[in-house]
Amino acid sequence: MIPEKRLETLVEQALSVQREACFFHNSLENALSLYTDHLCGKDQLPSKTLQILQVHEDEIWFLQFSHDGKCLASSSNDGSVIIWEVHEDGEVSFKCTLKGHQKPVVMIAWNPDGRYLLSCGMEEVVRCWDVDQAECLRVFEKHGLGLLSCVWYPDGKKFFSGVTDRSISLWDLDGNEVENWKGHRTTKNSEMAVAKGGKQIIIMCKETTILMLDWETKTAEPRPIEEDHTITSFSLSRDENFILVNLSNQEIHLWSIAPTPTLVKKYQGHTRSRFVIRSCFGGFEQSFVASGSEDSQVYIWHKQTGELVQPLAGHSGAVNCVSWNPANPYMLASGSDDHTIRIWGLNRVNLKRKDSLSNGYVNHCNGTAT
Repeated sequence: MIPEKRLETLVEQALSVQREACFFHNSLENALSLYTDHLCGKDQLPSKTLQILQVHEDEIWFLQFSHDGKCLASSSNDGSVIIWEVHEDGEVSFKCTLKGHQKPVVMIAWNPDGRYLLSCGMEEVVRCWDVDQAECLRVFEKHGLGLLSCVWYPDGKKFFSGVTDRSISLWDLDGNEVENWKGHRTTKNSEMAVAKGGKQIIIMCKETTILMLDWETKTAEPRPIEEDHTITSFSLSRDENFILVNLSNQEIHLWSIAPTPTLVKKYQGHTRSRFVIRSCFGGFEQSFVASGSEDSQVYIWHKQTGELVQPLAGHSGAVNCVSWNPANPYMLASGSDDHTIRIWGLNRVNLKRKDSLSNGYVNHCNGTAT
């Protein structure tokens, strides 16, 4: 009468309930036990500065780890992009500097295999870089207009960009503008995301509205995301089910977008009055939300409950951007107006660093631009 493998199913369900009930669960290990209740501590979250990366000469505006977590790219008000290499032991080292933009670089984007990187200057051009060769392969521009954003098509052979005339362009890597669409006007904002295998474009069409656009039919979803305050930035979750929206009223809203947009949770505690502050999903199965803040701290919340886990102090200027390593839930990066990037890790040190860290020393990475 008992279905085959029913006991196995019940055990898996019991372990799943334990995992979901663990507030701080951020472990790659699956060593859960039926003999005792599972409980992680705060030490499973990145909360200690392990490195300070100091090469940029001005404010850092954007950070993004590659999809495999082996590289980190940063862009700055100084017009440069820097590539950092993430080693197997967790050490982050300077790889190269990419120069060519005449204006601050507002957005960067890794292609799926991590070979190429797009960078967008402020209302300027998009550049495509070969990361291994530290070489600019092509410059994408429109006569008399500037580009605002860059986001890869899933095949890594094309990309979308917002344009200052509030249109959307699709480019191939040979430099051809494959398509330009002016149907739903975008805002002069660098925010854009791609979902559903490239069939859906997520854009801001008003200061308070995010639109889900079917690129093939050029029609918008019936219900957009409507906010009461100005949207300053947004990000899409890896599973494409949620959007994290940063607002001018010092709140971050979590929206579920399937089947229709629904406001799920609000996160509060960080400060924002003048600048664009970016947030991100991260940790095990993206169970946490991290954000920069103008009070020089990084904030981490539990995604499901909305509770503030902890603020991370260390920067001496506004923290503009954060990026959680998609391949390592224990690694978080933050970029600041103080010209530095901080690499946050577990509040446990290996033997190699134990003595120096306990004396207040933090490893600084001073690279030479090439």
